Amino acid sequence: MSLNLLALLGAMLTIATPLIWAGVGELVVERTGVLNLGIEGTMYLGAFVGFLVALRTGSPWLGLLAAVASGVVAGVLMGLFAVTLGLNQHVSGLGLTLLLIAVCEFTFRMLYAGERPTLDTKFDVLLPGVEVLDQHWLTYVAFLVLAPGSWWVLRSTGAGYRLRAVGESFEAADVAGISVSGVRYAALMVGGAFMAVGGAFLTLSVLGSFTLDIINGRGWVCIALVIFARWRVWPAVCGALIFAGTDALQLQLAITPAFGDVPRELMLALPYLAVIVALAVWGRSVRYPGSYLKAHRRA
Repeated sequence: MSLNLLALLGAMLTIATPLIWAGVGELVVERTGVLNLGIEGTMYLGAFVGFLVALRTGSPWLGLLAAVASGVVAGVLMGLFAVTLGLNQHVSGLGLTLLLIAVCEFTFRMLYAGERPTLDTKFDVLLPGVEVLDQHWLTYVAFLVLAPGSWWVLRSTGAGYRLRAVGESFEAADVAGISVSGVRYAALMVGGAFMAVGGAFLTLSVLGSFTLDIINGRGWVCIALVIFARWRVWPAVCGALIFAGTDALQLQLAITPAFGDVPRELMLALPYLAVIVALAVWGRSVRYPGSYLKAHRRA
């Protein structure tokens, strides 16, 4: 058996990038006590809007900005359902995901029925020619800026304190003068923007095209990673790397002659089995935030 370790490392970092963007976004939202099951749809929306704008304008930068804006809008919609109206968060999130995916698929089929357009210009790698670091710039931002920045904000700033206070006890936060709805809306918009960037990374940096199965369950994986990490940033990053490493490994094994007789379906299931095992081992007896899944009603 012969594995290309450098290729494996590069694939792992690329696969982990959208998980880190979307996973941190979901973590920020859930620290306020809101479960955003709209993450899958928000990533899908970011991928589609980013691709569509980049295709029409010829600028991946404008595509990325449009994707961020679409993620903010998705966060506002989730806030309307779960925060303002106080609807069931499971139903609200699933409904949002179904709505966003349906709108994107309908629009894509109407505009490009039977076609598969590709971008003339997508984001290039930051350091071409350096094999280990031959990654897209959004990957560097995810690992070197987003993850440590989010950890610092949540741990050491007033904004992080207010966010955590709302998540642990919105009654106490309300008494302290913190706007529970305002904090939740802000977290949903910021988290939605991060989720959309995770989706746009796939179209603007990796593929340069859009397909109807482009997200392929990554949003649900991110929800599992947040629970696995117990709402902490660095364990979530480690979880994303575990999933990405397993996924990259199965891609390598699929082209390795010694594993040619292994069913392809089993190989594809490996990363998801790794997530299930990780949740079973480290996700037991998890203490959820005190306000988790609770609607706030001010007396």
